Amino acid sequence: MIVIADSGSTKTDWCLGNTKTNSRTVRTGGINPFHQSVDEIKEVIASTLTPQLGDTTEFTTIYFYGAGCIPEKTNIVKTALAQNFPKANILVESDLLGAAHALCGKTTGIACILGTGSNSCFYDGEKITANISPLGYILGDEGSGAVLGKRLVGDFLKHQLPDDLCRDFLKEYDLTPALILDKVYRQPLANRFLAGLTPFLFAHKHRPEMQNLLISCFTDFFTRNVMQYEYHDILVHFTGSIAFYFQEEVKEAALRLNVSIGKVLKSPLEGLKDYHFEV
Repeated sequence: MIVIADSGSTKTDWCLGNTKTNSRTVRTGGINPFHQSVDEIKEVIASTLTPQLGDTTEFTTIYFYGAGCIPEKTNIVKTALAQNFPKANILVESDLLGAAHALCGKTTGIACILGTGSNSCFYDGEKITANISPLGYILGDEGSGAVLGKRLVGDFLKHQLPDDLCRDFLKEYDLTPALILDKVYRQPLANRFLAGLTPFLFAHKHRPEMQNLLISCFTDFFTRNVMQYEYHDILVHFTGSIAFYFQEEVKEAALRLNVSIGKVLKSPLEGLKDYHFEV
């Protein structure tokens, strides 16, 4: 029996089983060693995961891919998992390598994440060989939910949108210009607030102003990230909610730049099942 985990700061999806068809998925709270200690992660696992499993000694291998799982932090997650899975061999890797395994399998490709934040890498079929730093939503994260939201509120506040869209936007989220500035500059987790505005973009994406915004943001992602790799004749794959729901606009931006798109997955977990159960 193996465990495959795809983890972020807000949620973790766990696939448990011995084949793809004989497996099940459960969800728990997020795990991120940048923000949580060994004891805190251990408590998340013990209180929300192990009660759903029964005997944890039957699990022999755990593949854990997570946000914040850089080499300096992987032992935090390993230690917490080992205390709950005493007989398992535990491998902890970054969410970016998880995306590469899910999207590319054992073939060369460029793997991209477009969610609240964004990231990308060149993957040679075994390992990540190049990574343009995403830099976060202030300096980078092009194409991410946070940057799409930032562009949306910027266009609104600078009167770049038609009056009817402005009225609908304020009504939808019960906002005022002053409240927007407060949420962005004074309150914590501004990136999540901004990313939370993307459903409005999706609902109105047929409007020319929204199309221009989306194509512009995804073009920035390609030119400032993907096209820094050796991308010619290489498929570029995507995972994440923004990539999934705005895949038409992502593909349009790619077409204009002669970038070849491969898979688009909402979540990497299905691809990770294929990768690990095949192995």
